[in-house]
Amino acid sequence: MDMKKRINQELRNRNPGEVAEMVVDSCQSVSGEVEGLTDKFTELEALSMVNVGLSSLAKMPSLPKLRKLELSDNNLSGSFETLSEKCPNLIYLNLSNNKIKELSNVEALQNLKSLQSLDLLNCEITSLDDYRDSVFELLPQITYLDGFDQDDNEAPDSEADDDDEDGEDGAGPPGDYDEEDDEDEDEDGSEGGEEEDDDEEYGEEEEEDDEQADVQGQKRKRDVDDEGEDDDEDD
Repeated sequence: MDMKKRINQELRNRNPGEVAEMVVDSCQSVSGEVEGLTDKFTELEALSMVNVGLSSLAKMPSLPKLRKLELSDNNLSGSFETLSEKCPNLIYLNLSNNKIKELSNVEALQNLKSLQSLDLLNCEITSLDDYRDSVFELLPQITYLDGFDQDDNEAPDSEADDDDEDGEDGAGPPGDYDEEDDEDEDEDGSEGGEEEDDDEEYGEEEEEDDEQADVQGQKRKRDVDDEGEDDDEDD
């Protein structure tokens, strides 16, 4: 599928001004230029054009909000002035596996003042002596080159950060423990109620026993009285 058709497909009947992310990897640029993208994509923040046969960025549209641009596995060798003109707010740029051979090929990236991370893996430039030091010196605004800073510290993994945040959220709101405690208290309360009921029943049984004892006592007294009367009559 060519790039124009792929971009129309990715729009999914949306207005270009509503699109914040566009992925057109592995389609085909017929001319070797950017095709199908226009200045109407005013809200575009992330664009991926991996392995689409690009050899030039001369027809890159103005994308003022673009922050992340993936251009790996193409045929780009330089002439990156267009990026600083059309995408001045880029933070991340991936040019891995392109035909970039010399420091002069990336010199134009000096004008991308917001650029923090640049990838040039599998480009011939990486075989130059003092490659990393030279690129950091040429582009002092970047923090990470090929995923590592000047002290060889790896760039933070945004996906891992997301997992950590999910893990914290997964712990559940603090109110969960309160609810469990409430349930325990309710159970304890119900058990206590049963004990009280048992006490009441036991008390009632005692009263009944006392009443029966009184009745039996009165009966014995009457029997004794009756016996006494009988003895008097006999006399």
